[in-house]
Amino acid sequence: MDQIQHPEPPEKGVSTTVPAPLRAIQERVYACIQCGTCTGSCPNAFAMDYTPRAMWRLVLMGEKETLFNSRTFLLCSACYYCTLRCPRGLPLTETMEELKQIAARENHPVHKKSVLFYRNFLESVRRHGRVREMEFMTLYFLSLKNPFTPLQFTPLGLRLMGKGKVGIQVPSKGQRRLEALFRKAEELEEQE
Repeated sequence: MDQIQHPEPPEKGVSTTVPAPLRAIQERVYACIQCGTCTGSCPNAFAMDYTPRAMWRLVLMGEKETLFNSRTFLLCSACYYCTLRCPRGLPLTETMEELKQIAARENHPVHKKSVLFYRNFLESVRRHGRVREMEFMTLYFLSLKNPFTPLQFTPLGLRLMGKGKVGIQVPSKGQRRLEALFRKAEELEEQE
């Protein structure tokens, strides 16, 4: 899993064959010394297909396809342990977030379900000011366009309903109390 070539990192400012979306990220982590502190600090490293250390090497090597076919950065819980403990002071957590954003923008097939999940989650919050679980999951399953997917989650849903953790709610337009906040966030994102 963690067996990746270890070429010298590119010098800062030197143009390489790295695909455009990765250039900025590569410059942020070019000083990585591959010490493994990020991997040793990561509480989710055991579940990742590439360790954080190996992922940074993939970034430095410009291995875009391998990187975005990985689920490593999606499993980052933004705990900031890697950033706090990095001996080089690299902004690793923010860089993980940038990788998530690139995957969402470029609509990589491996990450399509995650993107749909977050979009439907935010739409529920936008409508109601909080997530309405039943509405959220209904919208999510509809967006997947696979009628069999909800069947996997039926036993869990029934247990949660039986314990009063999830109520039956039909989708609605809601009061949209947070609409101005969401619009402002969208404006800021467009400016970047």
